[in-house]
Amino acid sequence: MAKPLLKIQRYFRRKPVRFFSLILLYLTAGSLVFLHSGFVGDSGPGAQGGRDSVVALEMGSRTSSSDGRGLGIMRRVFKETRRSGRRYGPPWMKKTGQETERRGGDYTSNWNRALKGRNAKDIDDGRAKYIGCYIDDTQKRALRGVSFFDYKKMTVFRCQDNCAERGYMYAGLEFGAECYCGHKIQAPNSSESECNMECKGEKSNLCGGANRLSIYRLELSQESARRYGSAIFKGCFHRPDNVTLALPFSAVIQNMSVDKCVDMCTEREKSLAVLAGDQCHCGFPTPLFHLHEPEDEAMCLNHCHGEEFESCGNDKYFVVYQTQVQDNRCMDRHFLPTHSKQLVALASFPGAGNTWARHLIELATGFYTGSYYFDGSLYNKGFKGERDHWRSGRTVCIKTHESGRKEIEAFDSSILMIRNPYKALMAEFNRKYGGHIGFASQAHWKGKEWPEFVKNYAPWWASHTLDWLHYGKNVHVVHFENLKRDLFTQLKGMVQFLGLKVSEDRLLCVEGQKDGNFKRSGLRKLEYDPYTPEMRASINELIRTVDAALKKRKMSGAPDEYMPR
Repeated sequence: MAKPLLKIQRYFRRKPVRFFSLILLYLTAGSLVFLHSGFVGDSGPGAQGGRDSVVALEMGSRTSSSDGRGLGIMRRVFKETRRSGRRYGPPWMKKTGQETERRGGDYTSNWNRALKGRNAKDIDDGRAKYIGCYIDDTQKRALRGVSFFDYKKMTVFRCQDNCAERGYMYAGLEFGAECYCGHKIQAPNSSESECNMECKGEKSNLCGGANRLSIYRLELSQESARRYGSAIFKGCFHRPDNVTLALPFSAVIQNMSVDKCVDMCTEREKSLAVLAGDQCHCGFPTPLFHLHEPEDEAMCLNHCHGEEFESCGNDKYFVVYQTQVQDNRCMDRHFLPTHSKQLVALASFPGAGNTWARHLIELATGFYTGSYYFDGSLYNKGFKGERDHWRSGRTVCIKTHESGRKEIEAFDSSILMIRNPYKALMAEFNRKYGGHIGFASQAHWKGKEWPEFVKNYAPWWASHTLDWLHYGKNVHVVHFENLKRDLFTQLKGMVQFLGLKVSEDRLLCVEGQKDGNFKRSGLRKLEYDPYTPEMRASINELIRTVDAALKKRKMSGAPDEYMPR
């Protein structure tokens, strides 16, 4: 043994450079390992022993909890000098260390592939209605909004989807591969026989012809925005009782058009452009003119003198557009002036709209929200309370996805956000593999990741809600769907629950800026239903369990859209 060691010793004496190079490599490797362990930290969510799952308690014989571990509790690793990022997950899951969050993939979007093979003209599913074949001119387009081409995969539903997501009223297809969007049709119609070219992506449907557009009128959902250039169409509204007080600036415009009124109000730095015949009014939403009671658009059908295809309203019914001017009445935000002794949780299952709710609460109250975690991307987007310790008392409420008795009882009260599990699971899966406003790739949806995700996360959706209902001291339940439908009323209730003064002007300001920076565009939809019948059977059972738990506590049950009743 001594002879080999002696030979090694003599070798390095003759080659000192190699010796020191090996020492340097060894030290470098050790430093890298040390730094890596410092950044990663202890992020594994643990399970709390000795506690039967609340899901098991609520579901009775449907769930076995004989091992005593139940669904467990999310554990949080916190250090004063450094906090870990978002590494929450189902309490019973163990981090494998093999998951990588990848980005990329195809960003195209279609309607459900189940509709493929049916003639789009014959389909009236509430999304779009075919209105005819129209002449198109390359020098003067019939539809003058955005356009895009796809000479391999264009379909009727893909074109409709893209135009609808951008807020346009009409979608038109031409040459089998071109899609045009617009708010009005500025060309005469032609014979149906001239729209005779098959769609490149589906041979069973026709996508216009040579200089001919197959045009569909889009039936936009409630939350969709109809755009006119840079302005957003808000609707037709009855004249307010005191126009001068409700809309303080007005002027008569010769040859009135939407463009002229929007431009004037934008120059005056007002967020609303209101057309009333040849008069243009500018202002902000106020309790005197709050835009909560839209009228039938037919009441505003009065052609503009400067543009015959546009409606300019009349003396009794106003056409309203939202300009690109930012309403600054709700943009100021601060930390609480005095440290609060009451800790209020903003609790939700991941993917249930927690970040969006924080955005709304901050605008409505003027105070920052905090977080049980630290997410640098959210901090950089303006959530300044993200860096504060969650017990600092300087924020109005604290975001958390935790569940379990110990974590829940640390809060004095809570706003519990609940979202349709089918939508919440898909949203969290997209966040997990694509970031806050990104999307998971097709490889993730069709690979083993999605079934494994649903298997582990779907039960957590139920256990999270049941835990907060069971252990929460003072719980205010908000359903994501209700918040989207009636933002003013729901958000007002949240502000009142927080014990803060309600400012209707701020709430109306929030309505105009409700999306914030964390809304997925929706342009990329799956072309198939990712849920198998087995998945749906399991999730429906969980929905029934949560619905029964809510009603047991004298609360409104799960909204009807969660599942067919």
